[in-house]
Amino acid sequence: MKLAVFWEKHCTVRKKFIYRGIIPVVAQQLHRENIEQVVQEALRASGVSVAELAAVATTVKPGLALSLGVGLQYSLSLVNRHQKPFIPIHHMEAHALTIRLTHHLDFPFLVLLISGGHCLLAVAQGVSDFLLLGQSMDIAPGDMLDKVARRLSLRKHPECHSMAGGKAIEHLAQTGNQELLTFRLPMQQYRNCDFSFSGLQNLVNNAIAQKEKEEGIQEGEILSCVKDVAAAVQHAVTVHIIQRTYRAMLFCIKNSILPSKNATLVVSGGVASNQYIRKGLQNLADANDFALLCPPPRLCTDNGVMIAWNGIERLRAGLGVLHSTAGIRYEPRAPLGIDISKRVEEESIKVPKLKKIRWLAS
Repeated sequence: MKLAVFWEKHCTVRKKFIYRGIIPVVAQQLHRENIEQVVQEALRASGVSVAELAAVATTVKPGLALSLGVGLQYSLSLVNRHQKPFIPIHHMEAHALTIRLTHHLDFPFLVLLISGGHCLLAVAQGVSDFLLLGQSMDIAPGDMLDKVARRLSLRKHPECHSMAGGKAIEHLAQTGNQELLTFRLPMQQYRNCDFSFSGLQNLVNNAIAQKEKEEGIQEGEILSCVKDVAAAVQHAVTVHIIQRTYRAMLFCIKNSILPSKNATLVVSGGVASNQYIRKGLQNLADANDFALLCPPPRLCTDNGVMIAWNGIERLRAGLGVLHSTAGIRYEPRAPLGIDISKRVEEESIKVPKLKKIRWLAS
């Protein structure tokens, strides 16, 4: 099957770290300037022409409105010009299904999506059939790690000047002492599968300010204990993610949503590339007789391949393949599947203590 032309909403945003974040109007302009070249390069690399394509798949939700608009406008023009079917793609669905490109995996399975823009737990029951168990109530873990990295001025650190924020935290944490600082974990009083990282970020910022005061340095200078701070922050984020994922596992098994044996946890999104977090989740999966599967790092971050694969999955299943482009709109905000998070909270499942998670550092 020769799949659709595809592109991801961040694929041409190369000035992100110059501006310390994505500026919507800049992203939109970069998309406009580069989208034709991206499409032509994809066609050349695949060795097919537009006439040979089975369909065109494009991200339409959720995401940055101005960027989604550029992609949708271009793809609809392509579809109408060449009379091809159009497949609108949900960004989170694409992340969740990428694992079926790299592994033979049947439905259902538990999905943890952790990135710079999203954090959620869901059960994939089919190509377009998801149960949403919980999601971040504020910011995403990758966003928090990036902000902490900026607060620590890690771009000035000799080992990290060319690294993205989350990667810099992971790198420094490898040789840091996570026990130097202890942060109160978010949402401990709520027995659900939702996440929160903004409060944790505030605790971290306050701790950094206190350390700067103790060392007699100004904001923007590098703390002598920066590696220890990085390790403690990464550890707190990891434990929070593990606790909520643990409850999701218990809920799914208790309610027979997943099989009691040979269940699978899929972890995807940019933060899934963090080896410390991945190892913690691997230990959690092993302790609960789950298999843990992650796409390779290049397919964890936002990419066009996952959009194309989602298009293939939908084309094969005959789901959401449109032969008319009338009324198609992009949606900056769009939930994934059926939200059953209230049901999760009502069951009030207590998560057993994780013991001392020292194995994370080994």
